[in-house]
Amino acid sequence: MTATISAPEAHRLLAGGGALLIDVREPDEFRASHIPYAASMPLGSLPAVLADADLPADRLLIFQCQKGGRGGQACALAGRSLGGRVRNLEGGIEAWAAAGLPVTSVGVPRVSVFRQVQMIVGLLVLAGTLAGLAGFVPGFYAAAFFGFMLAFAGVSGWCGLGVALQRMPWNRAA
Repeated sequence: MTATISAPEAHRLLAGGGALLIDVREPDEFRASHIPYAASMPLGSLPAVLADADLPADRLLIFQCQKGGRGGQACALAGRSLGGRVRNLEGGIEAWAAAGLPVTSVGVPRVSVFRQVQMIVGLLVLAGTLAGLAGFVPGFYAAAFFGFMLAFAGVSGWCGLGVALQRMPWNRAA
């Protein structure tokens, strides 16, 4: 079980210098809005960063994401080498903002590329499955293909759809 910390308690520790906040969301999510105290270390690159980083031994490490899921994954990864000095920000940046604590925002909030990939692939799998159930058997093959590609992206860390979406005009930094 991952140890969590509330937004007000995390704020108190961060303001007093007793903790380091690590935002494990993707870079585009961090650019759109982040907690002023946070350092950006995306979850996918966290193992390499933890191996190379000279993290202060006298400070608590608080991992944070949008709602808490990826922060929990980061705690599991970091906990192997850092032990009991890691915490997950309960509720992520959403709980932080709901507690009235400061958030740095740039422009209109955007849907992250990560979430865009999830929505597109989810809809394609759904459409293929529905087509298959309606009698168009190749729909099942299409659903299986998109499911496989999503699994491949998770295993390899490379997502062709994500790369293409990053190049779209709505995802470019203004």
